[in-house]
Amino acid sequence: MREVVVFLFAALLAIAADPKPVTPAAAAEYRRPSGVDPVWSPDSKSFVFRDGQAIRLYDIASRQTRELVALKALTERAAEPAKPSRFHWENRGIREREMQWLPSAKAIVALAKGDLFLVYVADGKVEQLTRTAEIEHDPKVSPDGTRVAYQLNHDLWVLDIAPRKIHRLTFGGAELVRNAELDWVYPEELALSTAYWWSPDSKRIAYLQFDLTAVMSYPHADLTGLRPVAEAERFPQAGTPNPRVRLGVVGAAGGKTRWLTEVGSDQLLARVDWIPESQLVSVIRLNRIQNRMEVFSINATSGKMQPVLKESDKTWVNLDDDYRYLSPTELIWSSERTGGFSHLYLVKAGTAEAKPITSGNWVVTGLACVDEGERRLYYLSTEPSPLERQLWTVKFDGTDKRRLSTEPGTHSASFSPDCKYYVSTHSSISEPPRAAVFTSAGTHEKTLKERDEKIREEYTILDSKFVQAPAKDGDHFWARLIKPANFDASRKYPAVVMVYGGPHAQMVVNAWKGLEWEQALAHKGFVVWALDNRGSNYRGHVWESRVYRRFGKQELADQLEGIEFLNAQGFVDPKRIGIYGWSFGGFMTLYSLLNAPETFKAGIAGAPVTDWRNYDSIYTERYLGLPSENDEGYRLSSPVHQAANLRSALMLVHNFEDDNVLFQHTLKMMDALQRAGKQFDLLLYPQKTHHVSGTVRKQMLESMTSFFLRHLGADK
Repeated sequence: MREVVVFLFAALLAIAADPKPVTPAAAAEYRRPSGVDPVWSPDSKSFVFRDGQAIRLYDIASRQTRELVALKALTERAAEPAKPSRFHWENRGIREREMQWLPSAKAIVALAKGDLFLVYVADGKVEQLTRTAEIEHDPKVSPDGTRVAYQLNHDLWVLDIAPRKIHRLTFGGAELVRNAELDWVYPEELALSTAYWWSPDSKRIAYLQFDLTAVMSYPHADLTGLRPVAEAERFPQAGTPNPRVRLGVVGAAGGKTRWLTEVGSDQLLARVDWIPESQLVSVIRLNRIQNRMEVFSINATSGKMQPVLKESDKTWVNLDDDYRYLSPTELIWSSERTGGFSHLYLVKAGTAEAKPITSGNWVVTGLACVDEGERRLYYLSTEPSPLERQLWTVKFDGTDKRRLSTEPGTHSASFSPDCKYYVSTHSSISEPPRAAVFTSAGTHEKTLKERDEKIREEYTILDSKFVQAPAKDGDHFWARLIKPANFDASRKYPAVVMVYGGPHAQMVVNAWKGLEWEQALAHKGFVVWALDNRGSNYRGHVWESRVYRRFGKQELADQLEGIEFLNAQGFVDPKRIGIYGWSFGGFMTLYSLLNAPETFKAGIAGAPVTDWRNYDSIYTERYLGLPSENDEGYRLSSPVHQAANLRSALMLVHNFEDDNVLFQHTLKMMDALQRAGKQFDLLLYPQKTHHVSGTVRKQMLESMTSFFLRHLGADK
């Protein structure tokens, strides 16, 4: 009898330990594990990083990690920020530095709940620098460590650290005229994360002033309270005025601003940097439709302007941060000028001389470090495969090229200032992230964060398979396939196509995804398929520029080729295919349903762009041009004009106060569908973001899953 009880108990434990299927609820609650984002000390001997609710310090020499300070110790001392009367539409692309080192490497300046603190490395002692009900935004320590600049109430301020004296550097800042403060569209579409920069000698600050007076005001409203609250957002739609932006330089101790250059609606001031020696400011300027780029330097004292280099393209010029000035006359520069693939060049400023450092039919995805003494640089690229990010090193002259990362998948690299060490986070489609310290030779020093295997112990994560689907023109597409749980090759399963399809994005990549909603769909009996069509990123500029002047047509043609390949595998029911996408993917869902109704039985369009005249200026005009010059392209690219073609089941999902794809898009689509007598489902949420998050995400994923189950059925 005792043996039977023991056997039953062991069996129950085994059953309890079996991984669970992924559900929509589990997918909604899942937070993809992060790696380690180090902030390196100026002497390259240590770094600090955020670890949960603590700031930790890693010492290179001892290979040891210790807690420097608990965030609670800072937030408890911070003043409670005043609650704003209405929501401020700050773009998600703005990046504030939570931790910065003093140049002595003896202390860091930390930002917590809007206040600034000095934390000493030796003993974790904390000194409070500010305690105000107003938030000190975007703080930056001066290179000499004597001051901290920050943005407050639309102006630029400086705190002298030792005497704790505050100086106001700019005046006249307001909601519509912002000094050293970004607008919404520049960080969103140009990835500009800040609007001011210290000179290397700490004597001056270059900053941008954004004049939003002429920028269109979109009438958001918060309707969740007892009374509605108007929350207008300055959002330049295609063809409407952009912000007027000018670049100025002001002394760190105060004084009059010297204005160096200005752009109106016909140009974009995309990048600003100080060139070594602190006399020259580098500026990258684009024309409005972004097919011409000019790089020039401006003398911060005299205002004299000198050309550095130019780029142009018959479609558009891609902008990135992969450049570095070595001197006022020499720089490392990233360009697609040869062969349409992004590569690194050694450029002589003001001349046509550009010597290639890297080359090939692959893409440099990031310049990780430049070792000027060794004339060597470190970079990430797709050389083995567009699905991967691997770390390499090479001399400035292109010789002695070596691969440092070894594992297949996606690697990041954050180097010490002297390029001798780096922190890398690695993951693959089958491996959660792991963060570790390496030497510049690629030698493993210390694992900082192990792979979180608990999630795979708790849940059955179905295998994702990478597929090369042939294209009819002889090329190929990369796709990702998940077969349903308990897959039976003799059955015909319904399928859901997960789509994004737009420029500067990639869905099929060898990186950890974890408990995504697609896993829940596969556990419900769906085949899940994702394919990167022409127009997507990391296949070169020729590949992505096939969408120039017209959205939807090329992308859908490629997706249909992929579905034809999928159907040929024999386990998909071609009469039960659905499609889902968000943002550009929401647009692609609508475009696909309305232009290939015979292929798709059902679709869910999340936050879809329905009329490209209503999307933002900088993104839309880069690809479609100005509405006044490409009226037909805009019309054919906008599904709002094709509502009468709907024959599939459709669900629309949107946040009412979406700051990116405005609710106007879904409202116009609803109106067009209703006028055409078409039926559709609607999920509407009151959040002020582009994505649905928090507790209601569970309800959204469950509703979307039920929609596909109703209209496509499922075989388990």
